[in-house]
Amino acid sequence: MTTHADIVIVGAGHGGAQAAIALRQRKYEGSIAIVGEEPEIPYERPPLSKDYLAGEKPFERILIRPPGFWDEREVTMLTGRRVVAVDPSAHLVTTEDGGTIGYGKLIWAAGGHARRLSCAGHDLAGVHSVRSRADVDRMMGELAATTRVCVIGGGYIGLEAAAVLTKLGKHVTVLEALDRVLARVAGEPLSRFYEAEHRAHGVDLRLNTMVECIVGENGRASGVQLAGGEIVPCEMVIVGIGIIPAIEPLRAAGAEGGNGVAVDEHGRTSLPDIFAIGDCALHANPYADGLPIRLESVQNANDLATAVARMIVGDPEPYHSVPWFWSNQYDLRLQTVGLSTGHDTAIVRGDIASRSFSIVYLKAGVVVALDCVNAVKDYVQGRALVVGRVAADPARLADSSIPLKSLVESAVAPA
Repeated sequence: MTTHADIVIVGAGHGGAQAAIALRQRKYEGSIAIVGEEPEIPYERPPLSKDYLAGEKPFERILIRPPGFWDEREVTMLTGRRVVAVDPSAHLVTTEDGGTIGYGKLIWAAGGHARRLSCAGHDLAGVHSVRSRADVDRMMGELAATTRVCVIGGGYIGLEAAAVLTKLGKHVTVLEALDRVLARVAGEPLSRFYEAEHRAHGVDLRLNTMVECIVGENGRASGVQLAGGEIVPCEMVIVGIGIIPAIEPLRAAGAEGGNGVAVDEHGRTSLPDIFAIGDCALHANPYADGLPIRLESVQNANDLATAVARMIVGDPEPYHSVPWFWSNQYDLRLQTVGLSTGHDTAIVRGDIASRSFSIVYLKAGVVVALDCVNAVKDYVQGRALVVGRVAADPARLADSSIPLKSLVESAVAPA
């Protein structure tokens, strides 16, 4: 058993895998160990609520790298081990089974755990999260006996799962507490578009709906009781209400932070020789006006991991990557670039009814983000508007006959 590594990476997700890959790409020759609490070697999480749940991709096709890759690069995989404590003075981590692993430098890439309901019935059989392979395997194992599914939460995970399950012939009800889906991550036009799409596919989508509890029979969920007393019958409940960053051991060790572990532009925490990346890292993002945020995306995990690797090998480059994200629902591919949080104007570009359009978000006249639905060209060309922080004529932005690249060329950067 490995008891020491020059670099110990806690977390076997996108960030942890990319940190090891980037270190070896930059000729780092020290020993590297990845400690993951799941039994699997690193795999992609986004397909869990899409291709994998739909049965369109076997698990082997969502591995980040094949098993031999890690052996060839001498990256030790310590799977099925959960780190419960960090001793920054002794440079040791302790696992749940009481074992310890020493490190020269520690990269914390533990991500987060699915936020669970706190109401009665949350622990009944048939109540699921979509965070790990094991979560989705359990769901898939119950699908044959399931005709009705309740999805709690109208964020991307909930909507993606709803789309897949609807395609599989299940009757799906989506319960969202706010007045629109995707309320925290998108403008109203996009929310209304997706609401209409799901309803057109037969989803019973309910807004402003509060869950009272999960009701069950013989230890298994049989319905979701709403605040008004109505019970929505179902055999399966999927809870998609966000994650809780897995930062307890670092915070207990004295790391600064709050909703995540605070890191600088090189991924360094306030503790010596300890970095944090991915979903759990609270970083000052230039596309969020420099305010500290957590970003739950593959892009953030990979790019911050690369910045940490560069720092470790002595070739530092600050993490200033533009955020991007995607979501697949039905035959719709949404691609997002930038952060629309705090925007004051949303311009629809193209015809929403055509199901190929973009929404351009501006703040004080400057383009800060785009949501592109089945509009790859806008996504590719609009990226430069966001990166350049340029001001463009709203009327020209709304004219889909004008290529965005021409607006990039003619736009004037704000003073």
